[in-house]
Amino acid sequence: MSLSVVIPALNAAAHLPACIAALTGADEILVVDGGSIDGTPDIAASLGARLVESSRGRGLQLAAGAAAARGDWLLFLHSDTVLGAGWLEAARRHVAERRDQAAVFAFRLDDPAWQARLIEGGVALRGRLLALPYGDQGLLMSRRLYEEVGGFRALPLMEDVDLIRRIGRKRLRTLNVSATTSAERWRRDGWWRRSLRNLSCLALYGLGASPERIARRYG
Repeated sequence: MSLSVVIPALNAAAHLPACIAALTGADEILVVDGGSIDGTPDIAASLGARLVESSRGRGLQLAAGAAAARGDWLLFLHSDTVLGAGWLEAARRHVAERRDQAAVFAFRLDDPAWQARLIEGGVALRGRLLALPYGDQGLLMSRRLYEEVGGFRALPLMEDVDLIRRIGRKRLRTLNVSATTSAERWRRDGWWRRSLRNLSCLALYGLGASPERIARRYG
């Protein structure tokens, strides 16, 4: 496979080096910058990533990265997420065995707190019951499938859930490799407050609220 990793970034200088360092073996790494002022573009270039400039907004940035990528397989990854050892081998096995499916990784938080373990368990349960992983689990899919389902839309929020719903449960699997995300937002906002916010967004979206309305409420 030819694999392009697409990383949307906005003021991601603190996390981007670890994210990129774990991606050894990828054919191409693209950092799609949405107007950072903390040196993110320079850091991306110094680490060998291709820089793509985009308007701010994760959906817009992900779509711009996919359009610029050269690979026939795409891995969408948040800038504060680090893939675990063995991710490339797992990705290659997926490509060999399930070319018609997309894949995500197992959600982890980089904090030893017991609250983090509960949140990880809740995310795993949501994935099994609802087949709705979030973008911080990464998303691996062929360009063919990406284009078939319409790609990322220019949404202010829920762009990951929107795409996952179009992919569908039968075309999605979870790989047994961790995607460890920074717990900074949970520590800052409070473990339960942040989790409740995320669940509220998902519930409102499931009830038909527009991403624009949800962003106005929780953005």
